Amino acid sequence: MNIDPELLYEFGAEDRFYKAKEIIYKEGDTALYYYQIISGKVKQNSYNEEGKEFIHNILGEKNSFGDPMLFLEKFYAMNAICITDTEIIRLPKNSFLELLEKNPKISLEMNHCLSQRLYFKAIMLQNMSSLNPVTRLKGLLDYLKSYHEGDCEQCFHVDLTRQQIANLTGLRVETVIRTLKKMEKEGSLKIESRKILY
Repeated sequence: MNIDPELLYEFGAEDRFYKAKEIIYKEGDTALYYYQIISGKVKQNSYNEEGKEFIHNILGEKNSFGDPMLFLEKFYAMNAICITDTEIIRLPKNSFLELLEKNPKISLEMNHCLSQRLYFKAIMLQNMSSLNPVTRLKGLLDYLKSYHEGDCEQCFHVDLTRQQIANLTGLRVETVIRTLKKMEKEGSLKIESRKILY
């Protein structure tokens, strides 16, 4: 979701600057803001009982986050942490809800965005239940590529590290590396200068 920044400012939004590794909010914090990224990257993650990280999403420029909890009166179910230095526009909850009430078209776009997120979660849950690492990786790569314009073969650059892919799929890094090489041999993707093209 990407709301026109000028409209956000009209409703009282402010710019916030975060350094790489800085926490925007933590799991269990009260949901207070709508966030929209101007520049930089943010990951949403959580940790299991053994301390292993699971990445729910990696967001970049013009992506928004934090909004689903604003509708539910719930606490954040995950952390939001900057991967790089990041500039964000944040809008307080009440102002965000007022913006949606006064702009029904944006409210419809928000529904579309939330539906896409639910779709992604459903696809990832289905793929995560597979013991086959190729199925898990293919599910993630297909989803990421669905946001890429054009349908050329192996032209989509996957802008994730092997570790991030592992944390998004619940696999070990070694398994991701081995599986990517297998997928390359089978012709599903290319690896050029360590970059994955799908």
